[in-house]
Parts: sequence; structure tokens; C-alpha cells
Amino acid sequence: MQQAYQQALRAQDEKEIPVGAIVVCEKKIIAKAYNQTEKLIDVTAHAEILALTSAFNYFGAKYLPDCTLYVTLEPCTMCAGALFWSQIGRVVYGASDAKRGYSLLEGNNKNHILHPRTKVSTGVLAEQCGELVSNFFKDLRKN
Repeated sequence: MQQAYQQALRAQDEKEIPVGAIVVCEKKIIAKAYNQTEKLIDVTAHAEILALTSAFNYFGAKYLPDCTLYVTLEPCTMCAGALFWSQIGRVVYGASDAKRGYSLLEGNNKNHILHPRTKVSTGVLAEQCGELVSNFFKDLRKN
């Protein structure tokens, strides 16, 4: 998660929403990314999407069942959908996203947005990751 956090700091430096992601397979980082929606003028250029694309290219395959995505903020529904289709083995995220996170749609429904075989871990560096995003938006509102 520290490496994903470093990617989030890169996003912050570039005035992007500070979210970072990495994809790990067999204890090796195979993809790194951070939000680039402003830079690329593309609302789909979330850290998770960019990291997945890089991982697909690395393997020359569209499924990632043996990989883990580490991301600093809970994925939105768009990213959760992409993670579903990737069949990623595991997702680890830091801070929950009370406004846009995919888990909001799940509610009491047992049908999850992520692939049924995807394992999820939450709260890794949650405070640190959450503060980064909160401070970004506080600063944005001040200016």
C-alpha cells in the first residue's frame, strides 16, 4: 500500500485527486498508476483503470486472477465494474469513500459488484489515505 500511496502523492503533485494504485503478482509490482483525469482530459482515467490497463498489457491477457490491486481509496462503481471484468484475485483499499465508493450500492444486497472470487481487504493505511483526499478537497475549496 505504501507504493500505491506514493502514486497518490504523484497525483497530488499534478493537481489530480490523490488516488494511487498498483497491481502486484507473485510479489512483484507489475503496474503503477495514479489519477490522471485532468491531465488526460478523460473522466475514466482513474488510478485503478490505468493500473489495470498496464497490467493487461504486461501479461498480454485480459484476466488477472492471480493479481492483487492495492488502491488508496475505495473504488467507484466504474472501477469496480472494470475489476469485475478483470477477474482480479484480490483488491486491497485504504480509505472508504462514503460518497462514491462501490460498497454504497451493495447495501444489504449479497450480490456484490466485484467478481465472486475476488477477495477484498479494507482499511490498510486508511487514515493516511483518507487524510490525503480530505486535505486535497479542503485546499481545493479554499482556492
